[in-house]
Amino acid sequence: MGGFFGVVSKQSCANDLFYGIDYHSHLGTKRGGMVTIENGNFNRSIHNIENSYFRTKFGDDLGKFKGNFGIGVISDTDAQPIVVNSHLGRFAIVTVAKINNIAELEAECLAKGQQFTELSMGQTNPTELVALLITQGKDFTDGIQNVFHKVKGSCSMLILTDDGVIAARDYYGRTPIVIGKKEDSYALASENHSFLNLGYETLQFVGPGEVLKITNFGISQMLAPNDKMQICSFLWIYYGFPCVDYEGFNSEEFRYKIGYEMGKNDDVDVDFVSAIPDSGIGMALGYSMGSGVPYKRGVAKYTPTWSRSFMPVSQETREHVAKMKLLPNRELLRGKRAVFCDDSIVRGTQLRDNVKKLYESGVKEVHIRISCPPLVYGCNFLNFSASKTELELITRRVIKELEGDSTKNLELYCDTTTKQYANMVEVIRKHLGVDTLKFNSLQTICDAVGLPKERVCTHCFDGSSYGY
Repeated sequence: MGGFFGVVSKQSCANDLFYGIDYHSHLGTKRGGMVTIENGNFNRSIHNIENSYFRTKFGDDLGKFKGNFGIGVISDTDAQPIVVNSHLGRFAIVTVAKINNIAELEAECLAKGQQFTELSMGQTNPTELVALLITQGKDFTDGIQNVFHKVKGSCSMLILTDDGVIAARDYYGRTPIVIGKKEDSYALASENHSFLNLGYETLQFVGPGEVLKITNFGISQMLAPNDKMQICSFLWIYYGFPCVDYEGFNSEEFRYKIGYEMGKNDDVDVDFVSAIPDSGIGMALGYSMGSGVPYKRGVAKYTPTWSRSFMPVSQETREHVAKMKLLPNRELLRGKRAVFCDDSIVRGTQLRDNVKKLYESGVKEVHIRISCPPLVYGCNFLNFSASKTELELITRRVIKELEGDSTKNLELYCDTTTKQYANMVEVIRKHLGVDTLKFNSLQTICDAVGLPKERVCTHCFDGSSYGY
């Protein structure tokens, strides 16, 4: 996915910018970058962080980041920030984006006589493409609207100019931007937990499609927000750090609520509930309170060196990371019946391997409880899963097994009241080799988020999203 951070200050911004970007490291593992501006000069660095951490790569660079304004990013796709000189002036840009029609837009830019100079792994750099689309406008507002109208997928961005930072949230608000304030500075972030140790208070959430300009004189609106919103539900389910609020609703409180609801209505007889860490912890604690079953750490994650396993591009690497980072506590597990809470099932391979490891550790029964509904559709908007085809989803493989066609009767498999749904869950259970398997309902997700369903993207569960 990726996350960004920006600072507009009356003082040097380097330290706040450095730590603010670093607090988004859980959102990406490929590239880190930061840029500041002083007297019209951009000071930029980009580093590969696939085998290291943002702090270790950028710590020695801090002295060169002069100036009071800056932006930076943790990216899971391309090298950024990009610095551009155009008729709009010189500017730097970072994005959190998934552009599905990149080849079409690339051809359009080339036909207009524009050119690409920044390649990512031999491919067009998506952030440079966004910058070129912006420069097709008569001003920044017009250029950003051009991006909104042409990009299929999603795109939020921060733009650094000589007098401040422009924040533009994705047209349907699929990814968030939040603004913080302290005495002499503003901060802009993907996640507001990055404010906590830097002294910023959350000031406002940027609206869907809203464009704001932040300078030392304050905040001005360049483009009003849309009435419609489709913020990604997986921000609460999986991505978000526990201290993060999206649209004013806390991610850990959400996980606790969906766990409580699951536990309150579950009748399985077990000795304790555990989490598949980290994003399963909040749900497991809620499940414990809802069911009255004690919580124990039957599985621990070795956090110092292992990244989040959805990020590595190759399936083989993903499976290796998932295998190595989770450690079963055999003394707690041996001979016990336990519920294990996890955030989701995408391909099913990681959970299947984890279940095998649990049984090898001596657990008597494994009951899996999943935060969200089954993923029946691939994500078109956030790169949640790196699936190249929807047949990589375990649900689609099971539907093909049951129907002979992976696209048949999908609406029935999304409906928890149908026999098709029950059959799909049962086949997934058998594939995983667990004693029981249950998913939370879509209604539970929407109730816990606290927003009307039409303002939350639930496309991967029911194919309902619009604006693609």
